[in-house]
Amino acid sequence: MTDRGVLLALAAAVFAALAAACLVGSTSLGVDRVLAALAGGGSAGDRVVVWEIRLPRAVAALVVGAALGASGASLQGLLRNPLAEPGVLGVSAAAALGATTVIYYGIAGAGTLALPMAAVAGALAATALLTAAARRVGSVVTLILVGVGLSSFAGSLTALLMNLAPHPFSLSDMLNWMLGTVANRSFNDLLPAAPFLAAGLAILFAGRRGLSALTLGEEGAAGVGVDLPRTRRLVVLGAGLATGAAVAIAGAIGFVGIVAPHLVRPLVNHDPARTLAPSALLAGLILVLADIGVRWAPPDAELKLGVVAALLGAPVFIWIAARRRVTSG
Repeated sequence: MTDRGVLLALAAAVFAALAAACLVGSTSLGVDRVLAALAGGGSAGDRVVVWEIRLPRAVAALVVGAALGASGASLQGLLRNPLAEPGVLGVSAAAALGATTVIYYGIAGAGTLALPMAAVAGALAATALLTAAARRVGSVVTLILVGVGLSSFAGSLTALLMNLAPHPFSLSDMLNWMLGTVANRSFNDLLPAAPFLAAGLAILFAGRRGLSALTLGEEGAAGVGVDLPRTRRLVVLGAGLATGAAVAIAGAIGFVGIVAPHLVRPLVNHDPARTLAPSALLAGLILVLADIGVRWAPPDAELKLGVVAALLGAPVFIWIAARRRVTSG
């Protein structure tokens, strides 16, 4: 299948998943009522359910997945490691730390941009640290351990803030960011993070050609004229912006940035540059479908999207790590 065919197939699947998401919920709506509401007709109640509850939630899952999928594919191409991903490397945890910090100190209510800016700042700091570590350590395993340590440290600081939460309401907000959810998201909730998300994805796609050359190694990439420092800066900045925006919308959601690029890579001849767009679409599709599963759960279960994503993604991560070990050994 050509790249265009892969993208068209994924885009069609995403469209179908968004349509299915508009049908699923506690209120039973038939296809005819959903289509009428999407077209601006039907009853006022149906339009509220579709346009203010179900569709924004599905779009939130889609854009968060797209950000994490593209970031994961870019980091894997930059570090030449299929296990690299914002959640595994601590980028998501650092972004969540930034978000929970402004919640803890009550800064989140000061302005609509306070929380996304804090999440982006945490993600940028983590990606910059990881890139610096990647240049100093020669072992990929060591770099993964650095990421795991960064994730643990950021998680510990977040847990400390939760332990010291001044009242139950702020604790509940911080817990939501830790577990990850797109429940009760509206289009207005997406707007503050949208500029960071769009800028991050644009920067990642701008630097994607250098990732293809990196398959030759850093010396080989430099030999064919690739500006390696520029490529690193673009990936770090783009992944930080996109991941921070994703965390600002939905909280910390892990592993989808590993699963999507791994599934897409064989379809694009293992070319990192060609992996970005289909990885973004597939990761968005995975989160939309996972959120549909969350909605089907019993109301008293209170499943979170981040929990479901981890349950699905962690076994795949283990399988990739074990397969890599067998292949290299």
